[in-house]
Amino acid sequence: MADSNSEKVVKKSVSIDAPADAPTRRKLSPKRSMGPKQQSLAAFTPDNYSDDEDDNFFHEDAQIAAVQYASKSSSSDSRQSPPGKGWTNGQITPQFTPAVTLHPHTREGRLALYNHHRRWINFQSSWSRIGKGSTEMDAVHSESAGGESVMTGCLMEEARTVRALVAQLCECFYKAGWATGTGGGVSIRVGGPKENRPYRVFVAPSGVQKEDMVGDDVFELNMDRDVVVPPKTPNMRMSACTPLWYVVYRHVKSAMCVIHTHSMHAQLATLLDPTEKSDCLRVTHLEMLKGVGNHSYDSLLEIPIIDNRPSEDQLADQLEAAIVKYPKCNAVLVRRHGVYVWGDSWEQAKAQCESFDYLFESAVKMKGMGLESGLVPKSGTYHVKDEHMVDSEDAGEEKKEDGSPPAKRRKVDPAFNAAGAVNNDADLECTGTTIPLLPRDSKILLLDIEGTTTSISFVKDTLFPYVLSNLGTYINSVESEDLVKLQEALESDLAGLPDLHPANVQVAKTKSELNCAKAFVTCYVRALMANDVKATGLKSMQGKMWKAGYASGELVGHLYSDFVPALKWCESNGVKVCIYSSGSIGAQKLLFGHTPEGDLTSYFGMHFDTTTGSKRETASYGNIAEALGAKPGEVVFVSDLEAEIHAAKEAGMVAVVAARPGNAPLREDTKGKFPVVRSLLQLCGAD
Repeated sequence: MADSNSEKVVKKSVSIDAPADAPTRRKLSPKRSMGPKQQSLAAFTPDNYSDDEDDNFFHEDAQIAAVQYASKSSSSDSRQSPPGKGWTNGQITPQFTPAVTLHPHTREGRLALYNHHRRWINFQSSWSRIGKGSTEMDAVHSESAGGESVMTGCLMEEARTVRALVAQLCECFYKAGWATGTGGGVSIRVGGPKENRPYRVFVAPSGVQKEDMVGDDVFELNMDRDVVVPPKTPNMRMSACTPLWYVVYRHVKSAMCVIHTHSMHAQLATLLDPTEKSDCLRVTHLEMLKGVGNHSYDSLLEIPIIDNRPSEDQLADQLEAAIVKYPKCNAVLVRRHGVYVWGDSWEQAKAQCESFDYLFESAVKMKGMGLESGLVPKSGTYHVKDEHMVDSEDAGEEKKEDGSPPAKRRKVDPAFNAAGAVNNDADLECTGTTIPLLPRDSKILLLDIEGTTTSISFVKDTLFPYVLSNLGTYINSVESEDLVKLQEALESDLAGLPDLHPANVQVAKTKSELNCAKAFVTCYVRALMANDVKATGLKSMQGKMWKAGYASGELVGHLYSDFVPALKWCESNGVKVCIYSSGSIGAQKLLFGHTPEGDLTSYFGMHFDTTTGSKRETASYGNIAEALGAKPGEVVFVSDLEAEIHAAKEAGMVAVVAARPGNAPLREDTKGKFPVVRSLLQLCGAD
């Protein structure tokens, strides 16, 4: 019975290698055919797919193929698929050919594809994850060998394979967002002294959509950068990165692949130093350090940064110097551009490129959290204390046994992220010229308006002219009793000025000619405004006029672009923002209630104007602190006027000078005594 079943199986088996007229071949229904008539199968679609049908379709044929393969393996003329064919690099056993490999969409096809066949095109016998065992940091795959070529006997097939691999890698990097807009590229070289033959260098073209590249677009060069075989695709231009590929190949003898990406994370990592002068990015105590070669979790990785140039070939000298200076690093960042990464194989270069990108993203996001990627953590995680660094308590005034002074802490070369974490709390304390950070140094921010949140020119060129041009219309609309009150308020403003003040002098010249309240009010307003007097009566009247202008839409408040982001930062970090301006509280609310960003009045805790006191008097700032329920030292005041800054400082507040375009130039003594900011966002930064 067993023999009969066995014979039955043999009769049903299909031999791929048998001739078409072989007597053992049995014609099958086209629907179930695995032989020559397989082309008649209906095209695969989601509608005609069924797991149950897969089970019926493949299980029986797979059993037949397995029996057949066992029989063929035991025979002396057993045949194997040559390397580099089919879905995998290397031999394909007959039980997976052709039924399974020709139907990767079906269940058994996918099982075979993902169980036995790698997806990457390759030309080597095996691969290593990180390195080839040359250093203690290398991690060699358990199945890795030397990575020898399996195609040295067929150079044309090797070239075809490597070209296709370059295209496959470029498509992969495009999908990762690293090679959009035709940017980025890949170079792979094969051969060399280890294989007793010249190097063959394959480079991606320039100006080609990387997700649509094909092997026919790729150049083959020699180590002299001569084109050995041009692309089959006409009118191709060699990658602008080509000179840089060769810089790496000359200085890193083991490098067999170089990758260039325009990764957003890489570009942003070069901008973590606001001065853009640092020559390296430092990263430590991150798990993915193991993926970049030559480093472990607690190593200090230093990735060199070079400055960008109008064309890539102009980067060659900088790249060469960076490779020589940082021999342990397998990458170089290009400021405001991207990154170059290399490896001893294309697999290693790709894995390292992915690991570097992870580290770049980590560094950028850590910076946003107030953390430095290059600092050794003080606690909370495993770390080894740098034996060359000592904590502040260890570096006290205690002398050595021989009476000599204590050893000083090692000085670290200036960088935007240090090489080790030490106790530098003293450096973080606010001094007279240190820019305070909110909310760490204060939770109350008091702001001037003109020259701080809003351009001075807006007041002088928009608000003041509006008052003067509409003054007559406004006076005519005011009731007689209110007009008399306005006249008295303006006379009070003038009385508060010295007799020889230009505004009083101007009024005195024409006062004898005035004969009614309207004339007096007009004269007083023009004299006060002509001499830039900030007085209560005048400001009240101006506020009423501006209210009408804002309501009609004729006036729209101006804001510096950093102001709204600073307000939102303060709101989300528990910082109370208040306004102290010479303009009336009503005018303040009008300005901030009618801005291009909408109504912002909800962002402010309190408003103060000259009814609290003159902005040039120290007592005014003490009154404001008292109204806020805080000590003066707990308030940060920002203004563009030096007299106000000095008064606030004398009252005990932390005074900061706003340097905005169009503001009056600062005296040198002011620059040396007070912190100066060009943006309110410079105040936002720490807990």
